[in-house]
Amino acid sequence: MIRAKKKENDLLIEFVFWRLSKEVSMEITKEELAKEQQHLAKTLELIRKYISELGQELYDKEEKIKEFKELIWDTRHDMDPAEMRTMIGASDLEVSIAEARRKYFQKLFRIQENPYFASITFQAEGEDPQKIYIGITHVEEDLHYYVHDWRAPICSLFYDYEVGKASYQSPDGIVRGELTNKRQFKIERGKLKRVFDNSINIDDEVLQDVLSQESSDKMKNIVNTIQQEQNAVIRNTEDKALIVQGIAGSGKTSVALHRIAFLLYKINNLTSNNIIIFSPNHIFSEYISNVLPELGEENTLQCTFNSFLEANLTEFRHVEEFTAFIERYYKGKETNPAWVAYKQSDEIIDDLDHYIHDLNQQAYFIDGIVFDKIYYSKDELNQLLKRYQHFLLFERIPAIAYKLCDYHYEGKKGKAKQIISLLYKAFNIKKDFKQIYINFYHSEHFRNHYPTSLTDKEIKETVSKREIKYEDACVFIYLKGLLEGFEYRGLIKEVVIDEAQDYNKLQYHIIKNIFPRSNFTILGDVNQTINPYYKYQSLNELKEIFTEDCRYLELCKTYRSSQEIIEYTNKILGLNHIQAIRKKNNHPVVFRTEENLKEQLLTDIMALKKNNKSVAIITKNDVEASMIYELLKEDLENISLLNTNSEKFNRDMVIIPSYTAKGLEFDSVIIYTEPSHYYSQSARYLYYVACTRCQHELIIYNQKEVF
Repeated sequence: MIRAKKKENDLLIEFVFWRLSKEVSMEITKEELAKEQQHLAKTLELIRKYISELGQELYDKEEKIKEFKELIWDTRHDMDPAEMRTMIGASDLEVSIAEARRKYFQKLFRIQENPYFASITFQAEGEDPQKIYIGITHVEEDLHYYVHDWRAPICSLFYDYEVGKASYQSPDGIVRGELTNKRQFKIERGKLKRVFDNSINIDDEVLQDVLSQESSDKMKNIVNTIQQEQNAVIRNTEDKALIVQGIAGSGKTSVALHRIAFLLYKINNLTSNNIIIFSPNHIFSEYISNVLPELGEENTLQCTFNSFLEANLTEFRHVEEFTAFIERYYKGKETNPAWVAYKQSDEIIDDLDHYIHDLNQQAYFIDGIVFDKIYYSKDELNQLLKRYQHFLLFERIPAIAYKLCDYHYEGKKGKAKQIISLLYKAFNIKKDFKQIYINFYHSEHFRNHYPTSLTDKEIKETVSKREIKYEDACVFIYLKGLLEGFEYRGLIKEVVIDEAQDYNKLQYHIIKNIFPRSNFTILGDVNQTINPYYKYQSLNELKEIFTEDCRYLELCKTYRSSQEIIEYTNKILGLNHIQAIRKKNNHPVVFRTEENLKEQLLTDIMALKKNNKSVAIITKNDVEASMIYELLKEDLENISLLNTNSEKFNRDMVIIPSYTAKGLEFDSVIIYTEPSHYYSQSARYLYYVACTRCQHELIIYNQKEVF
């Protein structure tokens, strides 16, 4: 019986080996295959065991926590404060332990059919060879690791080195040795499907296989294909600010999200609540929402800069969206573009700083005040004002009030509010941010850089309405911060800014002031600038703001578009340094003129859908997007129109304006503009953004081949 079973197993291994040998990049021996099968089986068995045990443990802990809470509630009147604190502390500890076990349970549940994707064999100097299996999370038993978390220090060898001499940074220092083997696996539903041995960074066949796959509604993790230059960004912990210039399709956003996952693993006491991502729009936020959960981590806080402005500008009901701001330019609706450009410029930062400095110098008390029958003369108040001259203008008033409370009311803060009100009435500068903002445009500092005269009506309209324009909101919140301080967000330890090229330096000064102690990861591409009023020559310019421990890195390989598409998009901006990793697909860029538009669009869409899952029609603006949608909606039931306010979408067939498509990708793209409204030289960056959303097939209506 035993012999029959052994023979059956041997035959199975022979068959599996034959099947795999037809597909592998390098042959592996039957003995090696048997070992891989055994390791996979043992790992899966162990995961199933842990899932079962953890499920029971979590149930028991839930019951224990429930009992703790009931006990605390029932005995709250009988316990002294010390006992109560002890009981609450014990309960909190149980909750903390349960939460950690829950997270590990969820990770194991995710990998129960695909526990790892690669292995390396590394021999450290003076030690025996060690085989390391790499997956999303660790699996170990009795100090033996069946799977290592991809974020573990030793796993960096897989991403950074070819076979040969190698080293990695361990907690105890640099470990040197030799990398003797790199192997990749394709495991589906607990079955070993393919094995790849490779000597280079990431096997080309594996990478091309991943790149050739259809795009999905949500961004996926790239943990099994992280490249060396991407890994350098992900694992960087030495620098307080990391600025990354990455071309379209270089994986900037994926890298940012994997970096977040790495930091959560690496840094003690860092949680997802300590991290905020500034994303370009709500669609983009929805698009990336799956990556961190796939990596076993919870999603972080996310917001757009607009929502951030609205939360901090209580003087206005609504802040104009960034897309509406740029639409004014591209639709030719902006009446004074020079004034808008000034509000976006670097010069306005110095002008505002000098303006507020002068206000501080001009501040004084016109009169004294009387409070509780105590008279404080204006000379006494002005002496205190001078004492606090290093404070921000509107921080000086509360400081004086609290000092007076210390003098006469033994520090009782309740009196301070009343005193503050009296002090402001006697102060020569009223706490009216709108008026102060208006006064700035009458100041010498403004006229020095903007000599063209403006009418009082033009100036007052900037803040007279309940809605404030985007460019004014940025200036207003900076000015307000210089006067009363920026609202400090100490909970946030890591700030990630995507699409960094569309933030001017004024905005970075605002963010830096609000998160003064945070670390920053800033990613963008100067070639994808859609702000018509502001353009960086290089994101390296931001080092003048983030001066402390700041590093600039570049990602110059694109993994999104085919070689044919990259060759065309390079011509748009005159680029020659961008390398396409995706191979040619024999689909040249196709150009169309507007003849029988509806019929031609339907023909193109049907042809594209035969080979691709997702098709996007990208228009120059929202007006064109709406027009195309109305033209096609009766014939294509599943087509959807996306705009700034959209939060979810089905990418199978969408119509979207170019500036809303930032950060997204589709299998195939149709670029449409009205014949009289084609992308001009001034809009070439917007056109570049639209064209680089495509992976496989690109069709362009009403546009010259090159500028």
